[in-house]
Amino acid sequence: MTLMKRGRDPLAGFGNLQEVVRDMLATWPFGEREALSIADWAPSCNVSETAEEYRIEAELPGVKQEDFELKVDDGVLTLRGERSEEKEEKGKKYHRVESSYGSFMRSFTLPADADEGKVAAEYKDGMLKVRIPRTAPKESTARTVEIKS
Repeated sequence: MTLMKRGRDPLAGFGNLQEVVRDMLATWPFGEREALSIADWAPSCNVSETAEEYRIEAELPGVKQEDFELKVDDGVLTLRGERSEEKEEKGKKYHRVESSYGSFMRSFTLPADADEGKVAAEYKDGMLKVRIPRTAPKESTARTVEIKS
């Protein structure tokens, strides 16, 4: 057992704890290239799958469709945009503001069987629904190998 020397900062080494946690979470839920970025806020997303497709639902209340974009590039689906703060009205006094505003970005690494060429999205009532079809399963190439003696 090693005792700590006097004068040493007991919190030394925790300076990069945020980076360590971010890197640790960066592989969830789909893979190593899951992007976590510092943004003003991040929309809540639900990720699910069926035998036919993957689904991502993002809550974007108060965001106009023209204020965000959805891209698929090299196996990564990225949702990026901005929710603008309402303009303050004269004579209106806020006692509490809990809504988040500003830019946002969420990225998801698509699984190997996702057909990124057929991604479809629908936006209605502040909810973005993305559907990513799965490709047909590949025929098994397994075979018995004859062993010669």
